Amino acid sequence: MDHIDILITLAKIVAAFAFLILGAAMTVLLERRVSAFIQNRIGPNRVGPGGLIQPFADVAKLVMKEDIVPRSANRFIHDMAPMISIGVALSTFAIVPFGNGIDIFGRHVKLMIADVNIGMLYLLALTSVGVYGITLAGWSSNNKYSLLGGLRSSAQLISYELSMGLSLIGVLMIAGTLRLDEIVLRQTQYIGGILPKWNIFLQPLGFITFVIASFAETNRLPFDLPEAEPELVGGYHTEYSGMKFGLFFLAEYANMITSSAIITTLFLGGWDVPYIEGLGLAPLTLALVQVGGFLVKVALVVLFYIIVRWTIPRFRYDQLMNLGWKVMLPLAIANALGTGLVLLLIA
Repeated sequence: MDHIDILITLAKIVAAFAFLILGAAMTVLLERRVSAFIQNRIGPNRVGPGGLIQPFADVAKLVMKEDIVPRSANRFIHDMAPMISIGVALSTFAIVPFGNGIDIFGRHVKLMIADVNIGMLYLLALTSVGVYGITLAGWSSNNKYSLLGGLRSSAQLISYELSMGLSLIGVLMIAGTLRLDEIVLRQTQYIGGILPKWNIFLQPLGFITFVIASFAETNRLPFDLPEAEPELVGGYHTEYSGMKFGLFFLAEYANMITSSAIITTLFLGGWDVPYIEGLGLAPLTLALVQVGGFLVKVALVVLFYIIVRWTIPRFRYDQLMNLGWKVMLPLAIANALGTGLVLLLIA
């Protein structure tokens, strides 16, 4: 790798980091606006035109807040837990292809940070690590509510990680690869020359299972049992304040954006914009349109996350476990077996 490749990689890292940070800020504003609309309220409208600067005012407030750590807490782990959560949230985005590729300095540059041949395994590995931040935060706080939130998060991860992994088996069998960019390329074809060959049409059951598991993985309603304010005060971040609480807050929204990007990549065609090939666009224009299409799809999935949060009430804990083990897991297994059978018959 020469210095030009290093500069290109650094540029992609900076662009992805800026997208996640600014995207998280805008998602906070969008959520507050959408929740206000659903509840017939106004929402933030004081700081900046239309409340646009409200997320940055919230960040400034969190930075200036005092960092309070309980006397009996494990200080080192208490400080490290939010760093683990935000680190995992930002690292997962590295394998997401947000475009097909462009030609720069006489070389073809793929629009993804890490072009690895085990992209799917990387994804599952990092989503498994993410729970450590929440679990360690609950344990290190030396608070019974925080500990219960951390334990709930661990049980929730185990219950839904299986369904998430199995729901991807069908996609892997159809694509025949673990590389996310090649999975997107497989979806640029058409069924009967009309319908895009997106995996949401080929794997509807896998799509539904993966989306529900993603809600559970990101601790979003109706799966936010680790926080559960009416029962656990604030769950795993009860004893957090200031910027460390802000890191957990940022990690939640970064996880939501990243999971939306993963859903878009695996099931919604990624950067593919149907029927655009016949328009004869210039390569750079085509790349920009593809990146724009990817961002629009991600924004729509994020909007779906927000609408679900303010529409569906929180599950009871027994309902959460029953759904994960008695409904989601059998459906994911049946989908994998059914996909294998269909591929065997048409081979």
